[in-house]
Amino acid sequence: MSSTRFIEKLLDGGTVEWKTLDEISVKISSGGTPKTGVSEFYDGDIPWLRTQEVDFCEIWDTGVKITEAGVKSSSAKWIPANCVIIAMYGATVGKIGINKVPMTTNQACANVELDEQIVDYRYVFHFLSSRYEYIKSLGAGSQTNINAGIVKNLNIPIPCPDTSQKSLEIQAEIVRILDTFTAMTAELTAELSLRKKQYNYYRDKLLSFEEGKVEWKTLGDVFQMRAGQHISANKIEPNPSNDYSYPCFGGNGIRGFVENKSHDGEHLLIGRQGALCGNVQRMKGQFYATEHAVVVTSNGEVDINWAFHMLTVMNLNQYASHSAQPGLAVGKLQKLPIPLPTIDEQRRVATILDKFDTLTNSITEGLPREIELRQKQYEYYRDLLLSFPKPAAKEVA
Repeated sequence: MSSTRFIEKLLDGGTVEWKTLDEISVKISSGGTPKTGVSEFYDGDIPWLRTQEVDFCEIWDTGVKITEAGVKSSSAKWIPANCVIIAMYGATVGKIGINKVPMTTNQACANVELDEQIVDYRYVFHFLSSRYEYIKSLGAGSQTNINAGIVKNLNIPIPCPDTSQKSLEIQAEIVRILDTFTAMTAELTAELSLRKKQYNYYRDKLLSFEEGKVEWKTLGDVFQMRAGQHISANKIEPNPSNDYSYPCFGGNGIRGFVENKSHDGEHLLIGRQGALCGNVQRMKGQFYATEHAVVVTSNGEVDINWAFHMLTVMNLNQYASHSAQPGLAVGKLQKLPIPLPTIDEQRRVATILDKFDTLTNSITEGLPREIELRQKQYEYYRDLLLSFPKPAAKEVA
């Protein structure tokens, strides 16, 4: 069914009127920030929301709490539960949230208290979420900030505006359908969080060794460790082709594709430069490694899959140089000690941990993949359900 036919069936002969947020709200406000560095203003029990916590979600708590003195000393003010909150500044501009408990906010939050006689707050939340890219495009300045004037003039489609009960029933049905998908995603996300905790628990337990129980050697004893090779940026293509078919990896992941390979087989890559140096990746097959990665090859004493988990839990980033551009020296890595259980034990442990790794990290078959699919399903139905005909006279949000 096309979106037009779906909307016509939903409206059942009714019309749609586009209204601004200002027209359907009881109040639109922003907050404020108590003076930083004043201890009596912070570490209280009043939730104080910042825009980095606004991320298309329900907000039940905040990372920072302020005191009553902090509220009185600033423009921070209480807002009731179930406001639709729009981030106006910085990296999160245009993102939407709903506060599920009364709280205060900083000045970068636009807090929309909606008129429940006209509109369902979750209906507005879903609609504005669908318009994220458009809202973000309205910003100005280096950080593409928006302001209260822009927020107030964002347009919302109101079905059957002359019949309040029918309008709210249509909105409630749209919300019911979309909330079903968001609930499924939330359930999977919670499951993923639990599985990650379980993975970390078993990984730490299976990779902890008492002194004297196993042999210890250095990484240099059991691995060949060499930095990759430099390659000019103009020899790296962003997408694969017949000529550029080999993935090229730097210190923080894939950089693109190149004509020739530098390695083949099963290896590990350790990032050796930048803020993420020390991260460990498994490599299988043909690839090119740049000088920003250390290529790790087992000499036969160590199962490469077990080594991946062991080196990850060793937190190699802690051995990076403390400079403007953190780095890991190969020589330093080679001197680090590593326990060596039997090869059979290594393989047994690797099999267990690989199952958790697939479940919690795989974008092709694990929970992350399932979450991605549910999110795409939600977005498809959201766009279908909210594709109301727009007025020809003006661009609307």
